[in-house]
Amino acid sequence: MYLDTVVKVPDVHGKITFRTKGTTTYVEYEYNRTYDSAKRYTTVKRKTIGKLTSVDERIMQPNENFLKLFPDTEFPEEKERSVRSCGLRIGTWIVIRKITEDYKLPELLGRYLPEKDVGLMLDLAAYSIVEEDNRAQHYPAYAYSHPLFTDGMKIYSDSKISDFLHSMDGETRAAFLNDWNAQRNHREKVYITYDSTSKVCEAGDLRIVEKGHSKENVETNIFNYAIAYDMKYREPLFYELYPGSINDISQLQCTVDKVKGYGYKRMGFVLDRGYFSKENIYYLEENGYSFIMMLKGKADLVRQWVLENKGTFETRRANNIPAYQMYGKTLEKKLFASDQKPRYIHLYHSSSLEAHEREDVEKKINQLTTFLKKHINQFREFGSGMETYFELYYDENAKKKGRESKGEKQDQTARKFIFFEEKIAVIELELKLCGYFCIVTSEKMTAKEALEIYKGRDASEKLFLSDKTFLGNHALRNSTEETAASKVFVEFLALIIRNRMYNYLKDAVKEMDSKPNYMTVPAAIRELDKIEMARQLDGVYRLDHAVTATQKKILEAFGITADYVKNKAEEISIKLKTGI
Repeated sequence: MYLDTVVKVPDVHGKITFRTKGTTTYVEYEYNRTYDSAKRYTTVKRKTIGKLTSVDERIMQPNENFLKLFPDTEFPEEKERSVRSCGLRIGTWIVIRKITEDYKLPELLGRYLPEKDVGLMLDLAAYSIVEEDNRAQHYPAYAYSHPLFTDGMKIYSDSKISDFLHSMDGETRAAFLNDWNAQRNHREKVYITYDSTSKVCEAGDLRIVEKGHSKENVETNIFNYAIAYDMKYREPLFYELYPGSINDISQLQCTVDKVKGYGYKRMGFVLDRGYFSKENIYYLEENGYSFIMMLKGKADLVRQWVLENKGTFETRRANNIPAYQMYGKTLEKKLFASDQKPRYIHLYHSSSLEAHEREDVEKKINQLTTFLKKHINQFREFGSGMETYFELYYDENAKKKGRESKGEKQDQTARKFIFFEEKIAVIELELKLCGYFCIVTSEKMTAKEALEIYKGRDASEKLFLSDKTFLGNHALRNSTEETAASKVFVEFLALIIRNRMYNYLKDAVKEMDSKPNYMTVPAAIRELDKIEMARQLDGVYRLDHAVTATQKKILEAFGITADYVKNKAEEISIKLKTGI
């Protein structure tokens, strides 16, 4: 990200080089070099710190690397930016402001941030929600046409945004999370759903960024991001950032320690299949936490339980769970030989899920069969995945020497593939298991109760979806630890606000006879942003037109009336006129 300012090219002898690409000349700074005595080769490490202006080759436009490598540089004073659009879109901002006041976010943030920065922090969160973007260089365009939380609704440049994100320290973020969780109810038994996702980071030199496979199974630079979500009160509680190579199973025990540190005592964890392990289950119980956990459908234990109970509950009306159109049965068994007490195993069967999974299995086998037929009488080796479903036959007397790998001398051989047969028993077993899944709980409950609680974690799934899709946070482009961490913190703040918007709208729809398409968060934002104030000849902003019937219906979900909008419009007008 390039800053909206210019500086002199640093006068550092022998460290500055220039690289021209197209019509742009980039300024690079050599920050390290290492000598490999074995290879007798010196490795030079450089970072791009800016690009030259077209006016003067001694002047450049810096980026975030420059801020990190040359932190003491004095920048030209920021220009006052009083120019703004003649039409301000105020509807969504009014809703966001009400939610921030209900949560007392300005007061909470004011404990750790200078007063002038609290408004900017809320503006960045609002920008992320409304524009579904997190790039600082696009923020001024949003600020140009929306009311702001900053004093006098001042519009800051993207360079100011960069400075602000860079200056926020870890203590501020940690203090907010401590106080945010201190305000939650610690006495009542609640369930939290905890889940993680990977985020792509284009700045590969951050400590937590590592080469790994994203959720889309693409190898790239990633880090992991997890959220704990209170299922009863429907609020995100805290988030975690950790290196991309750490898997879900390994991270859970650290999360349990944090939950304990936040003071939660009567809590249950609702977890997906990625967290299942004996060590995690024991650790949860040692710390006094219950759990509801999905098990992998193909796990040996699940397969055994399904086969032992197949045909005993799938059509019995006593086992019917109408809300989810499936049947369930509860068993009381030990999970592991070392268990001191039994667990509660809940088996489920869904006819629609069975049809879908059977279709997938048949399609997979057909595709693999077609693939194998194309390679008969060819010199070809196949992986273990193919051997799961097929017996593969080769002509052991016909071998062909493979190509040597570049830089290596290996005697690789490939056999001639001549025939294959389906492993019928394996395929039939997989078909028999279609439509079944299993949930394990530490506390006694019915299959219906366990499923209802587990299905409640759909809210956390939607939280991740909104984070990546509707907040523009599928990837980070920052090149400093501080800026990246601050941006994720802003993202979490935006998530708190947007999640409350989602819940208000969802609750309102439950009371309606129909489900209008404007009662989703993206649609509501588009509709509310049509509520505008226009600047007239006297320079005063006034409400441009009355609130429409559709807008009233949306606002009603947030407890806001047309008169409330009028009053807030007058407040905005006064602030813009007086600069207070």
